[in-house]
Amino acid sequence: MDIAVFGGGGLGRAVAAAVADRGDTVRIIGRPPSGRHDPAALVGADAVVEASRADAVVGNLRAALDAGCRRAVIATTGWTSDRPIVEALLREHGAAAVAASNFSLGVVLFGRLVDAAVGLFGPLASFDPYLVEWHRRTKPDRPSGTAGDLAERILAGHPGKRRVAGGATRGRPEPEELEVVSIRAGASPGMHLVGFDAPGETVELRLTARDRSAYAAGILAAADWLVREPRAAGLHPFDPVVDELLAGAPVVA
Repeated sequence: MDIAVFGGGGLGRAVAAAVADRGDTVRIIGRPPSGRHDPAALVGADAVVEASRADAVVGNLRAALDAGCRRAVIATTGWTSDRPIVEALLREHGAAAVAASNFSLGVVLFGRLVDAAVGLFGPLASFDPYLVEWHRRTKPDRPSGTAGDLAERILAGHPGKRRVAGGATRGRPEPEELEVVSIRAGASPGMHLVGFDAPGETVELRLTARDRSAYAAGILAAADWLVREPRAAGLHPFDPVVDELLAGAPVVA
């Protein structure tokens, strides 16, 4: 494949390295001085990977579509307010994109473990759930997109929790509020911990990323999924890609 990567930061470089390692062609598209990419730089790409900034997602996608690209993997976070625009652009051009807050295969399976754990511990009032996430000091969003997804899973499945602490109240959370703690320090690529605490014991599920290679592997699996056969126009979640991997489909990851 020929893959164009928007963004020359840590994630973009990790994706480019993974593409090169498997013998495919890759080009990193940095931020244009004029503020808009030249579609000519994207012509011929089988898929584009968005790994830049939230405020650049719509513009980058427009440039890719203008260049004739019809497959995209959106790995940037913080652009949810632009989701209706992105969906409309994709459908208008008959293009398909896979979007996720985290493309780690482990994160997807971790989320499913959290669903199962909430189902087990939720009915037990003595076990109070909580969520902690730790990322590098320079990560701008807090909580992370992955932490937000995990919090939604807990709230959706736990009968005693209805909202995340810190919204309507300050200080000590109310019993129905889920405590979510974000740490921004050092160079950690990502740690997420979901716990259930009772007076006499604590149960914790933890996922720790060692580097960005896990994210790059998932992004390439999503690109393969898009290229392998035609997909419906619009945005697709990452879960179908993971489901095919679990079923033994020939997706490289």
